[in-house]
Amino acid sequence: MKLGINIDHVATLREARGGNSPDVLQAAVMAQKAGADGITVHLREDRRHIKDADVLAIKKKIKIPLNLEMSLAQDVVDFALNVVPGKICLVPEKRQERTTEGGLDVAGDRERIRRTVQSFKDKGVVVSLFVEPESAVVEAAQEAGADFVELHTGAYANAFLTDDPALWKKELIRLHNAAQEAHQRKLGVNAGHGLDYSNVEHIVKIPHIEELNIGHSIISRAVFVGLSKAVKEMKNLIAQHALSEAT
Repeated sequence: MKLGINIDHVATLREARGGNSPDVLQAAVMAQKAGADGITVHLREDRRHIKDADVLAIKKKIKIPLNLEMSLAQDVVDFALNVVPGKICLVPEKRQERTTEGGLDVAGDRERIRRTVQSFKDKGVVVSLFVEPESAVVEAAQEAGADFVELHTGAYANAFLTDDPALWKKELIRLHNAAQEAHQRKLGVNAGHGLDYSNVEHIVKIPHIEELNIGHSIISRAVFVGLSKAVKEMKNLIAQHALSEAT
């Protein structure tokens, strides 16, 4: 299973003070050297952390895929079509939210999503939709022409923080069923949001998930142990639990 490192929060720390430190490009390069399989950045409409220049610099420098998370805002779409990243993930976006709070309303905005998906596929970009783990939403993603769905693991991560295992196991079943539905519909499956060193074990064991995109927990861990070690620790955890499932 692959690991994509989301480095948005490196940019968040930079923007707290202004200037160029910490260097987002350096974070991307360090994550790559530590074994990351991809770099994920979210170019938000308000450019609150990642900037256009960050995307361009990372795309030019790294040798692993750049996964650009983005809304359907036309200026962001136009920019991304010029950059041509390796992958994009269409996500919902609200100005007042701290981070992405839920999955894309694919059925409610199907035609615009379909047109946007096709515009990127015409340029050879792999397209994913960030969705809730529900059968109907996965079906809508297929109809919109997506190559992948990225299952929103936030409800599972929140449930994992409670003292009730039944809650997170229920969410785990939802994720398992959605991954199976996507696989049957010939969609690739990724997952992310709220995943950390304690809850990733059970996600790794879900069949058909190809990549996890993880950011906040790794950047937080990096404050204490350094980014390279934080990435390697997560890579090792994923490999360890994937191996235990296989045996």
